[in-house]
Parts: sequence; C-alpha cells; structure tokens
Amino acid sequence: MAHIAFIGTGIMGGPMARHLAVAGHRLTVFNRTRAKAEAWVAANGGSVADSPADAARGQDAVIACVGNDADLAAITLGSDGAFAAMRDDAVFVDHTTVSADIARRLAAARALVVDAPVSGGQAGAENGKLSIMCGGSGAAMAAAEPLMAAYALRIVHVGGPGAGQQTKMVNQIAIAGVLQGLSEALRFAQASDLDLDRVFEAISGGAAQSWQMVNRWQTMAADRFDFGFAIDWMRKDLGLALDEARKNGATLPVAALVDQFYAEVQKMGGARQDTSALVRRLPK
Repeated sequence: MAHIAFIGTGIMGGPMARHLAVAGHRLTVFNRTRAKAEAWVAANGGSVADSPADAARGQDAVIACVGNDADLAAITLGSDGAFAAMRDDAVFVDHTTVSADIARRLAAARALVVDAPVSGGQAGAENGKLSIMCGGSGAAMAAAEPLMAAYALRIVHVGGPGAGQQTKMVNQIAIAGVLQGLSEALRFAQASDLDLDRVFEAISGGAAQSWQMVNRWQTMAADRFDFGFAIDWMRKDLGLALDEARKNGATLPVAALVDQFYAEVQKMGGARQDTSALVRRLPK
C-alpha cells in the first residue's frame, strides 16, 4: 500500500481520498480550510498537514483536486508547494479541471505528472465510479493508474501532457450542446401538452437517447436542479475550452452560445444549481 498526500478534500477530493483510505493506503491530507481536512481525518483516519509541502514530503504519490489554475500553481510551485518537497520518484496526479497550459508546465517541472480531470460528478466520486481522462508519459501513468483505480470506473490514457485537460474540454463542449437540445425538447413537449413520461418512454430508447436525457429529463420537468455539478463550475470549464479553441483554431459556436445562456441562469440565481438548470431560461 502506498503513502499518499491528498491535497483538496472538498466535494470531489474528499470522497476520492476516502476510497484510497478504504483500499488500505496511508493518507496525509491538506486543505486550504483546515477544518475540512480535520473533519476528513476524523471520519477516515490518516493525518493533517500544515502545508502542501508538509503533506508531500516523503510520500509515494501526491494527488490534488483543487479549484483552478492559480490554486494548482500555489499548491505545487508556490513557496510551500508540494513539488519542492516531493521525492524524485513520486508521482503527481492532478484531478483539477484546469488549462492545458498549466498541465504542460507542471509536466515540464517533474518527471512523473499526470493531468487527470474527471467526469461523473459528486455521485461518481462518492460511488467510486468516475471516468478519468489522462495526459502524461507512460511511466507517469504506470505509477498513477493503480491508485486511481480505487475511485474510477474508467481510466483512459489519452496522450501526452495536457491531453487529459483537452479531453475534459471535449467532454464539456459535448455536454453543453446536449443539454441545450434537451432543454428545448422538454419545453416543446410541455408546450404541446404531451405526457412527459410517455414522451420519455418513446424517445429514450432511440437515437435521441443520452445520459442527460436518462438522468435529467424527469428532474428538469420537476424543476429540481440539485445534483452537484454547478453552473459556476460549468462556466469555468467552458471558459477553458473557449480559450483553448482560440489557440488551436477550433470553432465552438454552440459552446459559446450555451456559455452565455448559462450566464443568464446565473443572473436568475442559478449559479449553484446543476447544469440541467439551463432549461430555466426557456419559458414554460
């Protein structure tokens, strides 16, 4: 079993770290809000560190799940960051959704780095069934994959440094378009006075079927939007995708439009509602 530093014990990181502890690994955790780290240790065992460097010192692996590029840079490259304290043979795994640029920057700073954003949301983290898209070297993946298996249903090594983050952008671009189409379809069905359960039964087994339809059709119809992945986070992710598209020349008209639609839902008070709240901006 490995000695692991886990940095970021929030909604996603906390459950992932718990799965590692259940698997028998020994964890030292750090969280910017110390009370969260202490609560995690009280529930799961392990120890609390005073800084990312203290958490990382002497460990076999350091795993992070923080907020954004600036947070990730601070906990890795900052004055009390993990990189200065890590063993040369330790692997660093980042589950934060960030830019491909910082993923490549971290990979250039250390030999064993995996950018590994996840899909599956809070439920996937709680149930240990996340999908993880990974960028990094083969050696880094070989070190990281046995650890990630504790909380993942699917782990795919997509390519070199930054490829994991770019794949997460692909994921969010696809979700944005599907949710807009689903929102319009639901409102059309309501305007037509159709039985929504019958409509779902009729279309969910054919070409229109999607994960969003299967899991969100009924809840969107019931105005329930409390399923974890907040619109604030989706806008952050779409912003990363749109920035990357400006660099690689891709054209993302639907993603850009849906991003602005999400801005409208934020102004309606939906910033912390999940992404299916996109339907709120369409009148019933």
